[in-house]
Amino acid sequence: MKTYSAKPGEVGRRWFVVDATDQVLGRLSTRIATVIRGKHKPPFTPHLDVGDFVVVVNAEKIKLTGQKLDKKLYRRHSEYPGGLTEIPYRRLLETHPERAIERAVWGMLPKGRLGRQLRRKLKVYAGPTHPHESQKPEPLAADGIIPVHLEPEPKPTRNPGKAKAKAAKAAGAKSKPAPAKAGPARKQAKRKPGARKASSRKPSKPRETEA
Repeated sequence: MKTYSAKPGEVGRRWFVVDATDQVLGRLSTRIATVIRGKHKPPFTPHLDVGDFVVVVNAEKIKLTGQKLDKKLYRRHSEYPGGLTEIPYRRLLETHPERAIERAVWGMLPKGRLGRQLRRKLKVYAGPTHPHESQKPEPLAADGIIPVHLEPEPKPTRNPGKAKAKAAKAAGAKSKPAPAKAGPARKQAKRKPGARKASSRKPSKPRETEA
């Protein structure tokens, strides 16, 4: 039996929304990374993106256990000498709470081109609202079984009006009667090789020479 390897476009993708209220940062991040990576699906392929999109709301209400609020530091560097910045997580949750979840999940994803592609599937918001209602995200609990959707979504048409007009035109062409066949065409006489084509110009008169 050959090992199955998924192909792009064969595995469906869905949107999930997670409420981070009173959830532990590490436990919630591992669940989000599993969904984004696609490890909960049977056709999981390590080198392909087969995961789902995750929207996290109420990131400002995330919890850290023990004394991590004061001892755990968020580090970033400006890539200039002396550009290291260290911020305690207590201050980070007050200013930019979405960065705490993003940094935790990104650390659990693969590094490289695939990891950069998977990062775009995580949407974190500090408050209870998000702008992804049109994707109809499905609620995802912090524990339990993760729903699996394998059927791919239908591809949306860029111009639905143009597609309808094209379909109507094709239907009209089928209903029209077939045109009558034309009679046999006349055969043109073949010209022999080397024969010159008859000229339509009149022959010129010879010039008269003076005596």
